[in-house]
Amino acid sequence: MNILLIGNYQPDAIQSMDRFASILEIYLTKFGHQVRVIRPIPYFGSLGLSSQLLKKWLGYIDKLILFPSQLSQALSWADVVHICDHGNAVYTKYLGNIPHVVTCHDLLAVRSGLGEFPEYKTAWTGKQLQQMMMKGLNQAQKIVCVSEQTRSDVLRLSSLSESAVCCIYMGLNYPYTPMTTIEAKERLEVLGIPENCQFILHVGGNFWYKNRLGVLEIFYQLMLKLKEPDFYLVMAGKPMTAEMHQFINTHNITKKVIELLNIDNENLRSLYSSATALLFPSLYEGFGWPIIEAQACGCPVFTSNRPPMNDVGGEAAIYIEPDKPEKAAQKIIDYFTILEEYKTKGFVNCQNFQVETMINQYIENYQQVIGDKSLNKPKIM
Repeated sequence: MNILLIGNYQPDAIQSMDRFASILEIYLTKFGHQVRVIRPIPYFGSLGLSSQLLKKWLGYIDKLILFPSQLSQALSWADVVHICDHGNAVYTKYLGNIPHVVTCHDLLAVRSGLGEFPEYKTAWTGKQLQQMMMKGLNQAQKIVCVSEQTRSDVLRLSSLSESAVCCIYMGLNYPYTPMTTIEAKERLEVLGIPENCQFILHVGGNFWYKNRLGVLEIFYQLMLKLKEPDFYLVMAGKPMTAEMHQFINTHNITKKVIELLNIDNENLRSLYSSATALLFPSLYEGFGWPIIEAQACGCPVFTSNRPPMNDVGGEAAIYIEPDKPEKAAQKIIDYFTILEEYKTKGFVNCQNFQVETMINQYIENYQQVIGDKSLNKPKIM
């Protein structure tokens, strides 16, 4: 097949979505298909401007006004088009009768715009963009969701029939495996992790639902209960917010929290392979890649007892209530003595998320939409 992947606008720097498109390109090519990736070219968005707000609005010109022409020129080559991020579902209206698939990673922004999350308020412009995206999803031939939770949200909030929406779990985005103690130790030294210490690891960005302040609250409760001098928290991902720094300073844990930015895959593998456990107390997720990344490296996982985290973690993760820091900390301590059992369980569980399986399932869906253009009939409400 000739498969045209629509990737994300690179100035938006949505790392997980860029990684997903890259995985598809690499493995679909390995499976013998012809693959092209097309994405909006940053003409206006690359102008050397100091205002991030202005750059954002100029980026909309690149994405919404200029890109459709670029896309229409590429369509004649494609047997099937795959929009890799539901945020780009606005492009379905330009696909006409071209067989196509949209991957929906989550509808958290849409749900926020509808007022379903009291923790976060969406601005008027954000609501308009989400409405455009939902209109695009409703016009899609096939929606592939990365978890059953996301599929449930799509069926609830869209006009699509059940046959037009399926679930394909994500595969590992990198060949994560346990790193040797010697190599991991060398990497940790370079990263500034104290020698022979124990540490809890968190991996993630600053989206509100990642609950990074909650990570700090749980860790602080751990410190109060453990009273261990050589125990640390490693926060890998985006720079911490001012609110997070304020919490760290107020609770006098500055020397206990290590911030690591822009960690590459091998350094992340060393962290997973050496951490006492991964703490991943997200309030909501589309999937939760760090759960299976950690398990593949032999790192026990404490995560939220909510879908999709408890679906992805299966019987191999230990579940906490993410909004109850003291109880979460106590449960972590209670399980410290049996973490080795969860390392073994994790190795078994992560086998359910092989990238080859994911790719085969996508190929089946490509073949289905090529042979069936009736999938986008709306359900009867």
